[in-house]
Amino acid sequence: MLLNLSNHPSTKWGDKQQQTAINNYGNIQDMLFPNVPPAATSEEIKVLANGYVTQVRALAKAEGNQPFAVHIMGEMTLIFRIITLLKRSKIVCVASTSERNTAEHEDGTKTILFEFIQFRTYV
Repeated sequence: MLLNLSNHPSTKWGDKQQQTAINNYGNIQDMLFPNVPPAATSEEIKVLANGYVTQVRALAKAEGNQPFAVHIMGEMTLIFRIITLLKRSKIVCVASTSERNTAEHEDGTKTILFEFIQFRTYV
């Protein structure tokens, strides 16, 4: 299973990203990434991270010997703490990479399209 811990539900991913996840991990489950207040202290981030890590470890344990990874994208200090703890538990964490295509229009607006390329392991 690929656990999608981000603000981007897998149901809104493009076909290529969904198919890559299914081919590599079997299925996808979403877990909404929290809104992290800018004024949150480092201690509050640790507490929040610990709660998410507990949930992720329980899901990984339920998957048993099946491929399991966490697609994690979000506020940097929180994902750093979560990834650090998950890697200690030998849980693979990945990020999605994309090509950013930007078109600037005469009225000053921009259209930005992201083309999924791959899942890259946090190392």
